Parts: sequence; C-alpha cells; structure tokens
Amino acid sequence: MKLLEIALGIVTGIGGFLEVGSLATSAQAGSEFGFQLLWALGLGVVCIAFLVEMSGRLAAVSHHTIPDAMRERFGVRFFLVPLVAVAVVSFLVLASEIGGVCLALQLATGVKFQWWAPLVAFIAWLLLWKGTFGLLEKGTSLLGLISLAFLVGAWKLHPPLAPIVAGLKPSAPTHDSARYWFLAVSILGASVSPYLFYFYSAGAVEDEWDESYIGVNRITAGLGMAFGGVVSAAVVVVAALVFLPRGIQIERYEQVALLLTDPLGRWGFILFVASLAVTCLGAALEISLEMAYLVAQGFGWRWGESLKPREDARFSLVYTMVVPLAATLMLVGLDPLKLTNFSMALTAVSLPVAVIPMLVLMNDPEYVGDWGNGWISNAAVLVVSVVACVVALVALPLQLFGS
Repeated sequence: MKLLEIALGIVTGIGGFLEVGSLATSAQAGSEFGFQLLWALGLGVVCIAFLVEMSGRLAAVSHHTIPDAMRERFGVRFFLVPLVAVAVVSFLVLASEIGGVCLALQLATGVKFQWWAPLVAFIAWLLLWKGTFGLLEKGTSLLGLISLAFLVGAWKLHPPLAPIVAGLKPSAPTHDSARYWFLAVSILGASVSPYLFYFYSAGAVEDEWDESYIGVNRITAGLGMAFGGVVSAAVVVVAALVFLPRGIQIERYEQVALLLTDPLGRWGFILFVASLAVTCLGAALEISLEMAYLVAQGFGWRWGESLKPREDARFSLVYTMVVPLAATLMLVGLDPLKLTNFSMALTAVSLPVAVIPMLVLMNDPEYVGDWGNGWISNAAVLVVSVVACVVALVALPLQLFGS
C-alpha cells in the first residue's frame, strides 16, 4: 500500500510540476540564454523539494497545516502578514493559470482567449464544487503526464551533454544582465511557488498522515520534485535548440506553441496544446483550493475538499469567489505572458514572508518533536529565499521600467 502511495506521489510531483509559470519562464530562458539559466531551475528544485518535505513532515507529526500552525504559534495578527502576501501572489498566479487554459483553447480553435475565460472559470468551479480531494489531485496529475512530451522532444533533438552540465553551474550573464536576472528570479518564483507546499500540507492532513508517513513523504517530495524539474529542464533544452539558433525571443504564447513542432511535427503542436490546457487547469484547481485552505485554516473555519459544500460553506465560498475574480483579469484582456512573468517574479519577492515563519515551526519541538530540521535544510531554504527576494527586488523594476 505504501509503495502505491509513493508511486502516486511521484506521479503527482511529475504531472503537477509543470504549469504556465515554469513553462513560460523555461521557454524564455532557453530561447534567450541557451542552457545558461539551468542552474536557477536546479536551485529552485532543491529548494522546493526541501519545502515540500518540511510541509509534509509538519502535517504528519503535528497534524497541523502550515496556516493552522502559523495562526496558533504566532497569533492572528502576525498570520495576517503571510496571509495577505501569499493570497495576493496566489491570486495573480491563478489568473495566469486560467489564462494558460484559455490560450490553449485559442490555439486549438482560433477563438480569442478572452472569450474562453468565463467557461474555463465555470468548469474549474464545477470541478471544485463536485470533486473530492483525491480525484482532483490524482486525476489532474495523471493527465499532466502528457507533459512528458517535452522529454521526448528534447531526446529527439540529440542535445549536447557538456553545455547542459555546464549550465547547472551559476554564471554571470554574457548579455542583457537585467533580463538575465529577471528570468532567473522568475524561474525561482515558478519553481518555489508557496502554493505548492501550502497545498501539500493541506493534502497530507486531508489524507490523515501520521508519523508512519515520514518515509513516504521524503521519497515522494525528493523524487517527485526532481523528476518534475527534469521535465522543466527539457523545456529549457528544447527552447535552446529550437529558438536560440533562429534568434527567436518569446514575446507571445503563440510562439511557445511551436516549441515541439521541430522534433515532433504536427503531433508536437497537438501535444503542446494538450499539455498547456491540462497542466494549467490542474494548477488552477490546486491554487483555488490552496487559497480556500489558507483562509479557512488561518481563521479556524471548518474545511475539507472531500466534505459537501454545505458542510464547510465558508471554505467553499472562498474558491467560489476567487475563481471568477481571477478569470476577470483574462476577460479584460491582460497579456497572459506578461502577467505570468510579473506574478512569478512577485512570487520570489514574497518567499521570505511565506518561508521564514515555516522554518520557525520546523525547529519548534512542540510541533515537530524529534523530527525537527537539520542545519542543511534550514540554511538552504533560508539562503535561496532571501537571495531570490533581494535579486527580484532589484531585477523587477529594471525589467519593468528599463535598465
């Protein structure tokens, strides 16, 4: 039974890792800087693997989710700070994910993406209203395995191994420094998005984990995030081999859609559209739930995706409100790619607010007993979060207003 849960957990990590943020930032990084920004992706994968493992361990040992434990440990007034920061960032990322589904439908039908926003919002809300946690988590992740097409595409292009390995070592930009660092922090923001580990802790409580799941948690967090990162790295590799030699920079999602046509022909376009639609819908469902979890757990309301909506009305009300509001940003015609880039960089800015209180919890024996953090995980997560925030604070205005 535990082996089945490990396998499903790893599949969830692979199928759930790639979404609109990691897809867009990886494609832009490859098209503009080749393999040079692979180190940012590697750094983000290591950091998110640590954070996901911590959030699962906290849930298994204390039976608390992250927001629940924060409110209890620090009080409601302090909790409002990470609540607002994570909610604002998650809302923008949710709008980007809905935009990703709309763009996939535009690519498939030719109808402008704005017109799809109401329908996509309704389908997402209906799945949340009728679905259970297991159905939404496992169903979307299994469908998300279609993103393995990027690995096939990279393999068919016969990528050179030595430059890829060299790209895993951080290096200074050879041109356009502001753009280089902006993309670096955007990749980090896409990889270390707080909704991932906040959602994971709520899922562990929904699945009633206890200390016997510590091993399962470590394996699924480590392997799931690592394999998911490999899929994102495949996007960088394909973009570097397809777009960079032609001098094509990604300025619209329609360009990204050509990513797989070189190695896979017409099927490449079809697989890209399907990957974009499925992975973005899955991420939109997870983020909507994460926002409902965040508010309900933070204020001590009854919550649970497997409960009937009438049994946790305030929890259900939160996702009922945020899904159409986020879709409105697409309906008014905001550029999905610019919104994605901005929300990923803003995610990097918010990391210390979301992560540092969690590190305090992970070193508090009252919550994690003998399962507290070691110095390596504390240092790795703290350094990456603070450095990503500082670089984002510098690179974001340079990118927005010109360097």
